Amino acid sequence: MKKFYPINLLFLLLFAFFGCVKKKSVNNSINSSEDSLSFYFSVANDLSLSREKRLFFNKKALEIVVGQENDSLNRINLFKVANRYYNINDWKGYSRTVLLVLDKSESAKDSVSIGKAYSYLGDYYVSQMVSDSAFQFYSKAEKIYDSLEDNINLGKILVNKASLQYKAGDFLGAENAVVKALRIIRKEKRANSIMYDAYNLLGLIFNELGEYDNAIVYNNKALGVIDDEIIPQEFQSRATSYNNIGYLYLSSKEYSQAKKYFLKGLEQSNLKHQKPHLYAMLLDNLAYSKFKLKEEEGLPELFYEALAFGDSIKLTSGIFTNKIHLSEYFASKKDTLKALQYSKEALLLSRSTNISRDILVALKQMAVVEPEKAAFYNKEYIHINEELQKAERKMGDKFSRIEYETDVIKDENTNLTVQNRNLVYIFSGITILGLFLYIIKAQKAKNRELQYKQRQQEANEDIYNLMISQQNTIDVIRVKEKKRVAQELHDGVLGRMFGVRMNLDGLNGFQDEVAINQRIGYLKELKNIEQDIREISHDLNREKSELINNFVAIVDNLFEEQRKTFQSKLVTTIDSNIKWELVSNSIKINLYRIIQESLQNTNKYANARLIRVELKKSDDDLELTISDDGIGFNANVKKKGIGLQNMLSRTKECNGLFEIKSEKAKGTTITVTVPIEQKQITT
Repeated sequence: MKKFYPINLLFLLLFAFFGCVKKKSVNNSINSSEDSLSFYFSVANDLSLSREKRLFFNKKALEIVVGQENDSLNRINLFKVANRYYNINDWKGYSRTVLLVLDKSESAKDSVSIGKAYSYLGDYYVSQMVSDSAFQFYSKAEKIYDSLEDNINLGKILVNKASLQYKAGDFLGAENAVVKALRIIRKEKRANSIMYDAYNLLGLIFNELGEYDNAIVYNNKALGVIDDEIIPQEFQSRATSYNNIGYLYLSSKEYSQAKKYFLKGLEQSNLKHQKPHLYAMLLDNLAYSKFKLKEEEGLPELFYEALAFGDSIKLTSGIFTNKIHLSEYFASKKDTLKALQYSKEALLLSRSTNISRDILVALKQMAVVEPEKAAFYNKEYIHINEELQKAERKMGDKFSRIEYETDVIKDENTNLTVQNRNLVYIFSGITILGLFLYIIKAQKAKNRELQYKQRQQEANEDIYNLMISQQNTIDVIRVKEKKRVAQELHDGVLGRMFGVRMNLDGLNGFQDEVAINQRIGYLKELKNIEQDIREISHDLNREKSELINNFVAIVDNLFEEQRKTFQSKLVTTIDSNIKWELVSNSIKINLYRIIQESLQNTNKYANARLIRVELKKSDDDLELTISDDGIGFNANVKKKGIGLQNMLSRTKECNGLFEIKSEKAKGTTITVTVPIEQKQITT
């Protein structure tokens, strides 16, 4: 059944009004074609109206749509008209509308609408029980949806084809088609309705194969994927699943379980109104399960109720099953006349519909209730069964042939494009070749850039090593000089001071008060001088050995030069916990250049009174912070100068992070964070 939507409150009010006046007044009250179309579509799907009224309004909608321009909206409206014909069971109107929209879709080369029209034609031939034509149009739709990679509609088509194979007795082919559909839609969102149909069909297939456990598993899976937001409640999917599961339990002779599920199905709200044929089936199945459980209460009245309701809605298949069940019921009660009456009526009904499987069931029941003619009925049963098997095999072969022919047509259409495709391949090959040459050229340029960076890194290393070497030379000279001075102080001055002290000690022979006081004063003074000289000597020897690292000395020289040259106050902090021997020379030279460039920018532009430079260790990173209290600038909009670009480039070479914060009149802060351990670039 095609999907339809319940009308809203406005349309209910409109219909209540128009129901009280003549059709002429209805037409006069609608002001525009769009309003009319919307109204007609809504009331044509109103289940509370009679079939004739719904058909009338749908024809009105078709009259408007036919006169519209052939655009995508027009084709959508034609499909809406077709849907309503389907729901009303007006198959002539449905097929005419679908053929019209197919013609318009082909004129517009609208592949999506063409595929949809093919699927609708497949539905039409299913309703007319022309399985081969239905299968053919489904196969055409399948090819289009496959080319469009429309997995949702492709899954629907595969399930529809599987249903035809199931009805034709090709259970293995149907199972393969359903599994293929499930595999295609397994990653699709909101595919619950397709999964529901697929699981239901697998349940029916396994039931026919006698695998009742598997059949129940898949029917329960179908029940589990029901989502009322995706599958409208009016479709009564839960009631359908409950009926299917109950029927499986009937087939496996678990009548108590079957009864429970039939009761669950009948408990679904609005079932009688929304799915009357399902309601009739559930009534009959409930009665049959009670009969098998030998529960006499409500029987045979429940059978009669189901039969009367099925007859009122012209439910041919349900009436047939109902009469077979009544025949079984009265046969168990030894009421041969009624048992024979209902079995004969069932046989006549099956012959009139020409449904071979129903004829076989009726013949089997006739042989039971009329044993004296059992041989006659069994002979006809065997003949029809053989013919049915031949027909099913023939239909299965026809399905295979249709699929093959559809593939052949597809191949022929493909061959028509081979020449154009070859041209495309040639041009594509030329394009790919050109692209390949471009990539080679670009790769060479990248290699040259990489080599340049490597040479630059090596140059940085050499520069830093030269700076270290120069600093080492200076340090060695300073240390030698200080050692010489320390030696002179210790061996020369200190020795002489010691001699003076010894001479003064000789004054101890004089005992006058003045001499004693002078001696004591000189001795104290000499001891102080001696101690001062010793401390100076020790400090000179210890000073250079306590230097943290040559890098620190180089940076200190830069800071000292800054203090001597510029008036800004410079405050510096270098973390003593940093193990500079673990830091690569590349990082050191880049940090030095960043500090140098930053101080230079500050001196030129910032007009700062205070500059702070801090180097500290943070986890496994070095963090350099340079801040000033200068005039600042808008860091978000100002174009970065060469100095800032150089600092950013050097930070990237160290695999670090560069951050600058500045506001007008609030100064500038630059933060550079680099990892201590670096991966060197290799060729």
